[in-house]
Parts: sequence; structure tokens; C-alpha cells
Amino acid sequence: MNILKITKDDVSRRNYMPYLLFGLCLLLWPLLQRVIMNWDPMMGVIDPNIWLLILMSLICFLIVTGLCWWLLQSFWMALGLPLLTEMVLSFKKLALWQQLGFYWASFALLLLAAVGVLTAIV
Repeated sequence: MNILKITKDDVSRRNYMPYLLFGLCLLLWPLLQRVIMNWDPMMGVIDPNIWLLILMSLICFLIVTGLCWWLLQSFWMALGLPLLTEMVLSFKKLALWQQLGFYWASFALLLLAAVGVLTAIV
């Protein structure tokens, strides 16, 4: 019988920073409009909502990025592809210009996704 055993090392390796950032954004959501309205009582209702739309686009971007990461891991396991550590070792064997090109392509795609989410919300 196979038993799932969780050790202290497994728990300590988890990265909780994206979850904390997402929670912070959700906590900022109701507080931000009150702060902006108290800052200038004559401000119109539309003005504070623009900042909330930017915050909502950031929250949607975090959700989409997390969902894509989860789907990548699921498909990776289902297809039986090599482990991520093996892929990192293969990446380190590439030439420097190939690594730099991959970094720039990854950055450009991530930036394009962020701009797309921001455009869709605003």
C-alpha cells in the first residue's frame, strides 16, 4: 500500500510569495477606493475606479500565470517529459547567446501577456 508521506523538507520548499502577493492585492481592493475618496472628497467616482481596474488587471494576470503554471505541470507529467532539473542542466549547456535569446523571448512573452491582460481589463 502506497502512503503519501509529507516531510518537513517538502513543506519548506514551497514558495508562498505569489499567494501572499495575491492576498495582498485582494486586501487592497476594498481599501484603495476609500483611501482615494478620503484623500480628495471632491474627486469623482470614476477616478478611483481607474486605479482599481489596474489592480484588477494585476490580480487577473497573477491568476492566469498561476493557471498556466499548473497546466504546464499537469501536461508535463502526463506526457512523461524529462524532469525540470534535467531541463535546467541542458539549458546550462547551451551557448551564452542561446541562453540570452531564451531569456529575452521569455521576458517578451511575459510582458506581452501582462499588457494583454491590462488592455482587456481597461
